[in-house]
Amino acid sequence: MVQFEVPAIVPADPQANITDLLVERVKQTPDRALFAVPDGGGWRDITAADFQRQVVALAKGFAAAGIEPGDKVGFIARTTYDWTLVDFALFYAGAVMVPIYETSSAAQIAWNLTDSGAIAVVTESADHTARVEEVRGDLPLIRAVWEMARGDLDTLVGEGASVTDEEIERRRNLANGADIATLIYTSGSTGRPKGCVLTHSNFVELTRNSAKALHEVVETPGASTLLFITTAHVFARFISILNIHAGVKTGHQPDTKQLLPALGSFQPTFLLAVPRVFEKVYNSAEQKAEAGGKGKIFRAAAHTAVEHSALLQDGKKIPLMMKIKFALFDKLVYSKLRTAMGGRVTYAVSGSAPLGPRLGHFFHSLGVTILEGYGLTETTAPATVNLATKSKIGTVGPVLPGVGIRLAEDGEIQVRGIDVFKEYWRNPEATAAAFDGDWFKTGDIGAFDEEGFLTITGRKKEIIVTAGGKNVAPAVLEDPIRANPIVGQIVVVGDQKPFISALITLDPEMLPTWLANNNLSRDMSLEEAAKHPAVHAEVQRAIDEANTHVSRAESIRKFTILSTEWTEASGHLTPKMSIKRNVILDDFAGEVDEIYAVPVNTTNVSLS
Repeated sequence: MVQFEVPAIVPADPQANITDLLVERVKQTPDRALFAVPDGGGWRDITAADFQRQVVALAKGFAAAGIEPGDKVGFIARTTYDWTLVDFALFYAGAVMVPIYETSSAAQIAWNLTDSGAIAVVTESADHTARVEEVRGDLPLIRAVWEMARGDLDTLVGEGASVTDEEIERRRNLANGADIATLIYTSGSTGRPKGCVLTHSNFVELTRNSAKALHEVVETPGASTLLFITTAHVFARFISILNIHAGVKTGHQPDTKQLLPALGSFQPTFLLAVPRVFEKVYNSAEQKAEAGGKGKIFRAAAHTAVEHSALLQDGKKIPLMMKIKFALFDKLVYSKLRTAMGGRVTYAVSGSAPLGPRLGHFFHSLGVTILEGYGLTETTAPATVNLATKSKIGTVGPVLPGVGIRLAEDGEIQVRGIDVFKEYWRNPEATAAAFDGDWFKTGDIGAFDEEGFLTITGRKKEIIVTAGGKNVAPAVLEDPIRANPIVGQIVVVGDQKPFISALITLDPEMLPTWLANNNLSRDMSLEEAAKHPAVHAEVQRAIDEANTHVSRAESIRKFTILSTEWTEASGHLTPKMSIKRNVILDDFAGEVDEIYAVPVNTTNVSLS
């Protein structure tokens, strides 16, 4: 059994809770800007001391409203400064937040609030409140709904004026490391969401050790980041807490359509993103170049960037002609993309799905080192991550300090250490099934190289076994195909079937530009595009390329382009944009049956 375990580099403090991280930050640098909020066309800084004062004032409001230590409070909001303000105010009040994705349906909200036993809810907007009210009759425990848009946080602050500082300090110190800090529900990609009990020690110890491991990223002078992925997800939530501990200035932009202008004005030094964001940046740049008649130059620049980075990673000498080409493309292409990202981004932390070596090498040549990592809600986000001084593109990095990973005989990744959650809320059966002793069974399949860098090769439950007995990991095919500009999502199918095939959706954002660049009507509907020969040829090209990386038995032989989208609203994607494979296979069983109705002997046949 392969196993890598790294001792913690910061001594554990069993008595510490998350609020201590803010207290320590204020003691060290009270006047350092911890946050920046939009102000006109620019940004207004909020210092560590100011943030703490606002946190205490709101915590008093929660206390005055009857929130007691240990009470569960639901929270539905986009990624803004107020998210972390509410988060820490609840910590200071001794309460336990139950974050809910702001895109959740009324039924999903009802499940999280009912299962958790929440007694109150904070919402951001009237729309969020309406969804809560829709199921309010099924939520007898909910005593209050506070809506930020109507000024309820200010009202709470006013009502809490009579609560003493001493009372909040008492509440702040009640929790120790073993106590529950938050209850985060899984995305539900494999069934009904389960509540993960994450403790204060999970966050405190992981934060303190990660800050040391990633000190080049978070402890450099002037370090800053612009958060745009949802803080309801453990990935951004952990980074928010890490930033407070490390003194990183954090801005927020919940509207990804405004991301580029926000990056330009905020100018972060590092980013936090999922692979789909990097794909969008690359594809948008490529299609923009194509529209301007410079597509050939962009593709040549991209090829050179990937080749240049790969040689550097392998420690090989860069040929003179490549150095000249690289310098030219840096002026024509790379520098413009750096400027578009704000001009100061040096690192980007990527998680939640595989990035792929091509994009990793491309951004590396732009001067942006993507530190891909691996983790789950159950591991408080990262278990492994590439480091500034120890990085390999195409892997998810080495094990973090305080964490151990072993590979079971079937390749399943199992984790133990400071980041592993306590249990599933009110679900002892699921908890028992998820552990082998103190090792959490992730359900993911991976492999280590000789230096301890982990590569994710698939998900145990998603392995396809063809009728011929061939084991196929869908991600190996899906990830490169999804990187194509017009591909929205893809699900590879073929379990107990004679060959591998795929269901594909188109990307409605990128499709119009691609159509225009190919002398087709940019107003073409998804239904029309799904049947168009040029679109089929482009998807075919992406599939042909992906098939070169696998054996013939694993290659995609047929595919169908659907005329609909898979979205969170349609029930086919999780809030972090992961596919709900079982739901898709159920809902599109007819399309799958049609693929296999006629056997094929040739490779890559598309169905009209």
